[in-house]
Amino acid sequence: MERKKYLIVMAGGSGTRMGASCPKQFLEIGGRAILHVTIQKFLEAYPDINVVTVLPKDHIDVWKKYCYEHNFNCRQTLVEGGITRFHSVRNGLEKVPEGALVAIHDGVRPLVSPKLIRDLFTSAETRPAVVPSVPVVDTIKTLAGEYVDRSNLRSVQTPQIFHSEVLKAAYLQPYKTSFTDDASVVEAAGEAVSYVPGERYNIKVTTPDDLVFCNLVLNA
Repeated sequence: MERKKYLIVMAGGSGTRMGASCPKQFLEIGGRAILHVTIQKFLEAYPDINVVTVLPKDHIDVWKKYCYEHNFNCRQTLVEGGITRFHSVRNGLEKVPEGALVAIHDGVRPLVSPKLIRDLFTSAETRPAVVPSVPVVDTIKTLAGEYVDRSNLRSVQTPQIFHSEVLKAAYLQPYKTSFTDDASVVEAAGEAVSYVPGERYNIKVTTPDDLVFCNLVLNA
């Protein structure tokens, strides 16, 4: 039987590096909030996907108001974020049943393509953990002056897609500072992760320059 598809979109951060007056997921690109653009990409891929949106507690009403004012009629479950990304994902997983495919995606990666989303979900039908990545193309040098062989390096992206029972079991572990994404949590639990090609434009909006880049891409 085909597994139901879930999206947990991580929008619980404050975006302090952006230097804006509001969390970066609410900044606009192409006339819409970054979070709106991000979720819409998944709805284009799978109109019936179940959306769980994880938000800062004091911005849940802000998002509700935005959706109403912009006629964004996406059925979604809103969840309060935790003290770390790890805890926020765990809060979101409480809304996901066993036997599902669950994608965890950064709410500020708005340039992900519907094609990549579909490809990842298709791969995850037969593999319990699928993670997109792209080769590192820049020369990498340590502060000590040593060059790093970039042929063995990959930049890991989201959405990362898992069988829900695998991810739920992995998130029963105690939190560690080494848990930087969901793949690291799953691997620490002893599960194998399949790394597949991602997309170069699938960047995470972190700085004002990233915001400019996203606007240029959307306008093009």
